[in-house]
Amino acid sequence: MSQLLLESVRIAYGTTEVVRDLSLRLERGQIGCLLGPSGCGKTTVLRAIAGFERLREGRIDIHGVTVSSSRQHLAPEQRRVGMVFQDFALFPHLSVADNVAFGLRNGSRDEKRARADEMLAVVGLTDHADKYPHQLSGGQQQRVALARALAPDPELLLLDEPFSSLDVELRTRLATELRDILKARGITAILVTHDQQEAFAIADEIGVMQGGRLLQWDSAYNLYHKPESRFVADFVGQGVFLPGTLRGDHEVEMELGVLRSEFPFRCDDGCPHCAADNRVDVLLRPDDVVHDDAAPLRAEVLCKSFRGAEFLYTLRLGSGRRVLSLVPSHHNHAIGEFIGIRLDADHVVAFRHPETAAEPLSSAA
Repeated sequence: MSQLLLESVRIAYGTTEVVRDLSLRLERGQIGCLLGPSGCGKTTVLRAIAGFERLREGRIDIHGVTVSSSRQHLAPEQRRVGMVFQDFALFPHLSVADNVAFGLRNGSRDEKRARADEMLAVVGLTDHADKYPHQLSGGQQQRVALARALAPDPELLLLDEPFSSLDVELRTRLATELRDILKARGITAILVTHDQQEAFAIADEIGVMQGGRLLQWDSAYNLYHKPESRFVADFVGQGVFLPGTLRGDHEVEMELGVLRSEFPFRCDDGCPHCAADNRVDVLLRPDDVVHDDAAPLRAEVLCKSFRGAEFLYTLRLGSGRRVLSLVPSHHNHAIGEFIGIRLDADHVVAFRHPETAAEPLSSAA
């Protein structure tokens, strides 16, 4: 039995459809994430799971119980769902402990305080129980919001852009801490974010959304290396598309040379456009383009971004097209310098050229 199941969910405001035929599932203890640009519908899905939005079609099950469908709608307070909001929504006039205990309905005051203290210990804020929210840092306030959501022992935890108000370094650290807390307690959770690094740090399964549709529900590894659509390929990670021509089932020729795939390129619709001599666009990630002084192919350094152990170089090829390359930072090349490069792609991802067709070619080497 899945802890969370969405089946053919459709949500509309009047005649405007904001979520279309969306299906996904999470097993107990898994962490899921809805990832996508602003306006793609990810927060609407989260609100529907919480019970704040009604479904036009489809259904939502939590721990085997249908909580939403076109015919029934269980109230939010009856769903045993915890939620961490984007702005934390802490009560400024209540102490930290009282904020955590606020959602507890059963038990004496002492029992509620004991539960609040237990949850504060989980998030590492035992010494801050009697403080007020304004006396805490942003990261500490986020942990209080998490403790409050966990206190009623929910069947499911929902997180709406939980780190968006925090600085980048703190977000990365708290994302790792959040995953550790959820995994240690076996809590099933789903969050929404537009930050893919945040998604990668927390989630077991990630769904990329665009225009109200779930384009791919998969692991971070597969989203990066085996994207099922051009949008997913372009949205997840960094990379560029270079034109190429298929020279057979296992080869594609491009400006940087010939890429060979262990597996044949395939068309998901079975149409004949995968035949040799058809134009494709090949996805190249920064780690696919390797700096090699001995390589005969040269590229001009247009710009560079220092990342500590590495530089991210933007390079211009002879044709004028650009590629990205991750290079160890001891190779500190000047803007305008020409450096040797070669291809070293473990996975080959290509899409038929837009003038040929819109469906993807796929292969993994």
